[in-house]
Amino acid sequence: MRHLMHTMIASNPLSAWLVALVWLVLVGAAVSAFKPILVRRLQAAAAHTPMHWDDALVHALAGTRSWLLMLVALLPAVHALVLPHEVRRWVEGAASVALAWQLGLWIGRFVDAAIRHSRETAMRSDPETATGLAAMSFLARLVLWSLLALLLLDNLGFNVSTLLAGLGVGGIAVGLALQNILGDLFSSLSIVLDKPFQIGHFVVVDGFSGTVENIGLKTTRLRSISGEMLVFSNTDLTKARLRNYRHMQERRIVFAFGVCYDTPAEVMADIPAQVRTIIEAQPQARFDRAHFKDFGDSSLNFEVVYWMTLADYTAYMDTQQAINLELMRCMQRLGVEFAFPTRTVQLSTTSPLAVSLQRNAAPEASLEARQPGA
Repeated sequence: MRHLMHTMIASNPLSAWLVALVWLVLVGAAVSAFKPILVRRLQAAAAHTPMHWDDALVHALAGTRSWLLMLVALLPAVHALVLPHEVRRWVEGAASVALAWQLGLWIGRFVDAAIRHSRETAMRSDPETATGLAAMSFLARLVLWSLLALLLLDNLGFNVSTLLAGLGVGGIAVGLALQNILGDLFSSLSIVLDKPFQIGHFVVVDGFSGTVENIGLKTTRLRSISGEMLVFSNTDLTKARLRNYRHMQERRIVFAFGVCYDTPAEVMADIPAQVRTIIEAQPQARFDRAHFKDFGDSSLNFEVVYWMTLADYTAYMDTQQAINLELMRCMQRLGVEFAFPTRTVQLSTTSPLAVSLQRNAAPEASLEARQPGA
């Protein structure tokens, strides 16, 4: 048996190969056996703490891959073996890739869990910030894997400086090709930081109106009043003139009406006071002014301004309806008619117009011309 252990295989005794194999098997078995126990205990401990970074740490440890750690364990195993330089270089490269991959999984899952918890918390108080956190999660993972890839390439012997120079030129080309997508991405961050609107706000953009349902990395979606989905690119939203009704405290209302020209001047002078009484009787309205504005083509026009003390549109329409009905009753009591477009044509002459009826003899002459012998 001892002689068998000293049998040389690929310049190494069989015992050395067995030690390396046992080492790899022990690493894989230990990770597979102890990882669930460790994660379960840490998860139970983290559930009793008010902090959330420990939950993110547990989530990161749950991303441990036994086969990646077995590849990392190749490094100490190959040092105990006599291997050709090319084989040793490939094994060390595989171990480096596995280590970078596992580090990326740990760090990425930790950052993702931390940002996801912050996003869930923000959804209850500030949905717009939650969208920004989603964008930050994407950018954080992008930066993380980019740095790990550069460090790995540098460790494998590649000239990273030349690669970075090439990436700079390539990045310009990619940036030009993806400028619309990148523009929408940075516009999304601009919306998050500047906060012109957030989820649940009612906005009007270039004649389109709706309630914001989602602010994505590239587009923002609105639900219109008629029910369809409106999709805007974030770049268009940052350039557009947008009206946000969510922060409106009061609503200014301007409306007009006209009465007939035969309305007496005394009644015209009393109408603004009557309108004021009608508006002040509404519980959610504050009177501003009412004036006989101008002489129209077919009406004497009044302009009325009042304020709704709340921004709700349905309440405004209910109030306006009540004002209109009471205004009609008031005009009936005053004997005043509302004007509508009319036009009167008057003909004036100094003497009566002479009217005569003449018979056209041309057809008879034509008939006589057709008679035989004419």
